[in-house]
Amino acid sequence: MSDTRHLNVTDRDGRTHTVEGLDGWRVMEIIRDHGLPIKAECGGALACATCHVYVDPAWLDKLMPATDEETDKLDEAFEVESNSRLSCQILMSAELDGLAVTLAPGSEP
Repeated sequence: MSDTRHLNVTDRDGRTHTVEGLDGWRVMEIIRDHGLPIKAECGGALACATCHVYVDPAWLDKLMPATDEETDKLDEAFEVESNSRLSCQILMSAELDGLAVTLAPGSEP
């Protein structure tokens, strides 16, 4: 059984890209490593909010809940919504195969 998963990323221009990532990789790393426009200044250290994404509502219940630290950091993001998450805090897994996210304002490089 493969540990390669699919991630659907909608960029700020409204184009959706289906990319592959491995189990255990951060969604932010998958987006960045496929050359999509995400700033991700801190590289996943939870020190910024520049990997802010909107998670498709159909997927929200499949994610681990945001930690208090992530919620506090999201306060620094632009246009935070109820489905906002930091993509560095979402780890790919079999349960998230097909996950759909949209890059949020302020995440562009």
